[in-house]
Amino acid sequence: MWRCGGRQSLGVLRRLNGGSAQPRIWREKSVNACEKALQYKVGEKIHGFTVNQVTSVPELFLTAVKLSHDTTGARYLHLAREDTNNLFSVQFRTTPMDSTGVPHILEHTVLCGSERYPCRDPFFKMLNRSLSTFMNAFTASDYTMYPFSTQNPKDFQNLLSVYLDATFFPCLRELDFWQEGWRLEHENPSDPQTPLTFKGVVFNEMKGAFTDNERIFSQHLQNKLLPDHTYSVISGGDPLCIPELSWEQLKQFHATHYHPSNARFFTYGSFPLEQHLKQIHEEALSRFQKIEPSTTVPAQKRWDQPREFQVTCGPDSLATNAAKQTTVSVSFLLPEITDTSEAFTLSFLSSLLISGPNSPFYKALIESGLGTDFSPDVGYNGYTKDAYFSIGLQGIEEKDIRTVRDLVDKTIDEVVEKGFEDDCIEALLHKLEIQMKHQSTRFGLDLTSYIAACWNHDGDPVELLQMGNQLSKFRQCLKENPRYLQEKMKQYFQNNQHKLTLSMKPDEKYYEKQTQMETEKLQQKVKSLSQEDKKKIYEKGLELLNQQSNPTDTSCLPALKVTDIEPTMPFTELEVATAAGEVPVQYCAQPTNGIVYFRAFSSLNTLPEELRPYVPLFCSVLTKLGCGILDYRKQAQQIELKTGGMTVSPQVLCDDSHLDAYEQGVLFSSLCLDRNLPDMMHLWSEIFNNPNFEEEEHFKVLVKMAAQELSNGIPDSGHQYASVRASRTLTPAGDLEETFSGMDQVKLMKRIAEMSDIKPVLRKLPRIKKHLLTCDHMRCSVNAAPQQMAQAAKELENFLQNVGRSKKERRPVRPHVVEKPVPGGSVGSSRENSSPMIRKLVTDPTFKPCQMKTHFQLPFPVNYVAECVRTVPYTDPDHASLKILARLMTSKFLHTEIREKGGAYGGGAKLSYNGIFTLYSYRDPNSIETLQSFGKAVDWAKSGKFTQQDIDEAKLSVFSVVDGPVAPSNKGMNHFLFGLSDEMKQAHREQLFAVSHNQLTAVSQKYLGVGKSTHGLAILGPENAKISKDPSWLIR
Repeated sequence: MWRCGGRQSLGVLRRLNGGSAQPRIWREKSVNACEKALQYKVGEKIHGFTVNQVTSVPELFLTAVKLSHDTTGARYLHLAREDTNNLFSVQFRTTPMDSTGVPHILEHTVLCGSERYPCRDPFFKMLNRSLSTFMNAFTASDYTMYPFSTQNPKDFQNLLSVYLDATFFPCLRELDFWQEGWRLEHENPSDPQTPLTFKGVVFNEMKGAFTDNERIFSQHLQNKLLPDHTYSVISGGDPLCIPELSWEQLKQFHATHYHPSNARFFTYGSFPLEQHLKQIHEEALSRFQKIEPSTTVPAQKRWDQPREFQVTCGPDSLATNAAKQTTVSVSFLLPEITDTSEAFTLSFLSSLLISGPNSPFYKALIESGLGTDFSPDVGYNGYTKDAYFSIGLQGIEEKDIRTVRDLVDKTIDEVVEKGFEDDCIEALLHKLEIQMKHQSTRFGLDLTSYIAACWNHDGDPVELLQMGNQLSKFRQCLKENPRYLQEKMKQYFQNNQHKLTLSMKPDEKYYEKQTQMETEKLQQKVKSLSQEDKKKIYEKGLELLNQQSNPTDTSCLPALKVTDIEPTMPFTELEVATAAGEVPVQYCAQPTNGIVYFRAFSSLNTLPEELRPYVPLFCSVLTKLGCGILDYRKQAQQIELKTGGMTVSPQVLCDDSHLDAYEQGVLFSSLCLDRNLPDMMHLWSEIFNNPNFEEEEHFKVLVKMAAQELSNGIPDSGHQYASVRASRTLTPAGDLEETFSGMDQVKLMKRIAEMSDIKPVLRKLPRIKKHLLTCDHMRCSVNAAPQQMAQAAKELENFLQNVGRSKKERRPVRPHVVEKPVPGGSVGSSRENSSPMIRKLVTDPTFKPCQMKTHFQLPFPVNYVAECVRTVPYTDPDHASLKILARLMTSKFLHTEIREKGGAYGGGAKLSYNGIFTLYSYRDPNSIETLQSFGKAVDWAKSGKFTQQDIDEAKLSVFSVVDGPVAPSNKGMNHFLFGLSDEMKQAHREQLFAVSHNQLTAVSQKYLGVGKSTHGLAILGPENAKISKDPSWLIR
């Protein structure tokens, strides 16, 4: 997987987006992992490593142990923490000097087989032989990382063995390079008369990546701001340069970069460190001697005057205004990221400059009306050796480039003069405090990603983690010098000559030109081939096809057994009571580190049909337009000062036992430090009772931003949009899903953003409020520590007493509503069978599923394909069989057909909770051929050509998701939202264990075959002659 630039981050506040993973505070262990790690002594020798430093990091509940390997100098960081979701990663500094994508193609190819595990594709095979909670690999601009996580100690050792062998002793076979990187091959490999073409997984992945205009911009920005060394090239590979890479160059790059002396090892969690060190030393490092890797990235030479560039991109067919598709940004090169305190200050400063409606650049740029949203890669970027800050706008007219640049300069001057309000600084410090306490289940992964760039350039990762120190140092600087931040602004922004103005405008012929250049490249390659070369290419193509088509012997790979899976799941204790008379409230006591998580679900049953499409817009603006006596700026400030965020989202919640019944509503979610609970609930009261729908100008700004965001999201989520559309006509809920989160919503938002008079839409919001913001059809939930529950119940009671009720009884718009009691809270609940929580499900007795085929024509060179089938709900025993079948079809058939042979970046099958079985592909050079592969996959499943071992592997893979860790903030949510009790989940678990070969072939024939269940199809992608001629397809 390729990571471009720093798109993931807006500095420290976004980079560390999880606090702690799940500490098991209930069970006191005699010596926990942190305490045990504190007992290591500096200078102590352990399995070929020497301990260099032992540091307690109390703010993140962990102990850091830094080591180095005696013979190779490999660096090692262990973070001991009471978290069962243990993580390993190894990263290498990879500094390519061209855009052939060598580090990216190498990342794919090392995972295709190694010395101890020579079978084809052990990485994908291990997905089905493990209970991993995460497995992947990433290529960044200057490092490549291989992380995995699991809760099972034996599994950890198995995966570690595979990862070590893959990275240090890969086979790097030529055919694997052909498959994963690039190759010349006949369109039909079996027919030498068909034309030669470029194929390869990374080749197609990068063609897909550069359909995303934000990515194109981010890539140019990095290349042009840091032009002297490795950052001037595309580490993921430019599709026009990838065919220049040879197999020999790939092997050479591995030899010089994948050496322990150029590696950084990282482990995290509660498993013992000694075991990791022993295995890493014995299985890998003991076979190497130290070298001096020449991979250091020199500092970028600073410019003595600013520079300007203009680049082009493809037109955005969903842009709200065809004349306003230009993007511009002004970027400043900052100090090296290894200076952690300066990096912290600049990251903090960046957030002050751009976050929320009170920030200077939001006021100056977003509210200028010149564009639709900030430019890509906005804010502090700490992913390159020299950090940078970027600010600008997208969705502007070309003539406004200079205006935006002048506004940037003017805003910088104003901040240097006036500084920031104390409340803005406090709000941001409060946000940091919450982020250190909030517990995510991927904390190990968050940490390894957070420290990767700094450590990669020899910065101190432990210093980076000591946020408490950085915060107190920062507060001290502010105290001693009230102009501290203004001076930094002057130094790094006002007086900085290393300043780049980059603009990007659409070219109607962009994709045409890209295709033309690719065609010329192809002709040039083909022209230089002798008859002998062509014969070899044909033979190699057949050899590759033969390799892909024959099952590989995986007996060399380690594996867990189904008996390693826990037979029963841990039950979550819930209490369900009523507040303010009749509103049901679910209480879930959890170790939440002093944070309270509140949620409320409100039904949409009485909302008139014509208002339904506007619900997502209502949700996205409700907490951003002001409320009570607070205008939108003051409201934003209060939300930042008193909460960890307040969000509102539309929900379509399926029933567990009927495909044609569903609940429709809106979910309100927020979190806060326990001391701020009264303030948070007061904010919700004001939002419910006195929302402000008068702010027309700010509403316009929010609409444009929302429309731009939806349009920008399509290249990354095309398969999801295709799946939502394909399932639209299969269940009554499908149509609402499309309305809320499908291409229909994207197009509606585009239309609203284009309106010259937005008042008619604004007037719909108070009408929606009347139906939604009442207690009439509401239920609430609270997750907090046991000692916080009494206060939470009291504040909730106040909130519900304050919130209005409808003066007259509103009738549901759809006549068929079924009331379904939710099974009582689990263990310890006094109400096992009678719950005050009732779900009001909408049904449609006249509903008939029907087939629909839709092709959304978009100017992309790749496709996103989905075929959906209506099957059975969650409690039906067949649901468990179909879940295992989806995994089996993915790993044993579709992966080979769609990715290995077809060259798509991804593809597979999945069964959703709503009973929709989906076959899909992602960034796929094919479309009709992929639909044919889906058909072949169904035939394969019906034929039963799979073994008991295949079934067991599919079960392991399914259980790795079923048993994935759940954060304390999310415990009990299946019960609250879907009405699923732990008993129902345990019954489903037993059905999964019991799935047999006969059941799998039976469900294949019963549901998936032609004419059995109703199918829906959808493709997002370029124009297609075959589809255009087929009248059964709807072209959009």
